[in-house]
Amino acid sequence: MSFSLLALIVLVGLLGPLLALRSGWRIPVIVGELVGGLLIGASGFGLVDASNNEFRLLADIGFGLTMVVVGSQIPVRDVAARAALRRGIAGAAVVGTAAAIGGIALAALFGTGHAAVYAVVIASSSAAIVLPMLQSVGVRRATVGQLMAQIAVADIACIVILPIVAAPGRAGLAALGAAVIAVAALLLFFALRRFDRSGARSRLHQYSEKRRFALELRFSLLTLFSFGAIAQFTDISIMLAGFALGLLLSATGEPHRLARQLFGMTEGFFGPLFFVWLGASLDLRSFATHPAMILLGLALGVAAVVVHTPARITGLPWVQTLASAGQLGVPVAAVTLGIQAGTLAPGEDAAIVLGALISVAVAAVAIGTIGRRAAAGKQADPM
Repeated sequence: MSFSLLALIVLVGLLGPLLALRSGWRIPVIVGELVGGLLIGASGFGLVDASNNEFRLLADIGFGLTMVVVGSQIPVRDVAARAALRRGIAGAAVVGTAAAIGGIALAALFGTGHAAVYAVVIASSSAAIVLPMLQSVGVRRATVGQLMAQIAVADIACIVILPIVAAPGRAGLAALGAAVIAVAALLLFFALRRFDRSGARSRLHQYSEKRRFALELRFSLLTLFSFGAIAQFTDISIMLAGFALGLLLSATGEPHRLARQLFGMTEGFFGPLFFVWLGASLDLRSFATHPAMILLGLALGVAAVVVHTPARITGLPWVQTLASAGQLGVPVAAVTLGIQAGTLAPGEDAAIVLGALISVAVAAVAIGTIGRRAAAGKQADPM
């Protein structure tokens, strides 16, 4: 790695904000960053080598921090989501059952042998994508409590299961690593809650802010890298380490100052670098030699939407079932794990990303409809 390559990576990463400039399009920032990676990577001009160890290390840090943000978006403390938790669990279970059938069918149809991975991918939702979209159209969380609960349950379940199904030969060790990280996060939760109730957390926050030590950020990074070390030792992805820390921050209440610091680190550099690396790792030229993978991508996108519609039987409105299909975090994680382990067929990584982008487009249209209905309801009932 050199500073010139880092400058290039940051430069093409600016395609993210550029494509997301028009809020009406609701294009996630990471789409532009992926496009930037495609331009300078294996699919484009070949200006960067995604297999470079230094590049991959920085990308792994970005992956972990991105999963921290994803985990922190899970509405653990949200009253509306907790009130609808039972129906959210039921909805996620119905979707998971449909996704299992869909995953088996897709793997048999395309002969890839990745039924479990497809099932987890199409069953997933993305709080980090859907919740900001809902906020952007002015939808109150109290009116979509069941939707938030279902997305939260699906996010947690799919992110925990994915590393196990992505490498079935190491499933036992992966499950052990996930369990150790979960126990460590739980112990930290109780320790932080006691720390908070004693007033020590508030005093530390004030002292750190006064002296500009950024102690909360340092402790957060220490936790992330410690969890990451456990993940590395048990041969699983840093995604679980980041997601566990994000859930921990969501459950204990993330201080605004820490949120700004993490946002700056992640969205300003490490997150875009990760998505540029991911785009640079994808080889769209394999679509030319393996055109069936284009059909696989379209099938994954359609399947992701279809398997979420049975949640209607749990009381979730039709348009919200379509909104819940929006997914990006888990598919991106599946591709990242597949690239790192070398388990995906040529073009399969790009197919999974294509399917995810289709689901995001459908979710954007559905959320636009929800926003218009909410606005019409406010006009009809100004009180």
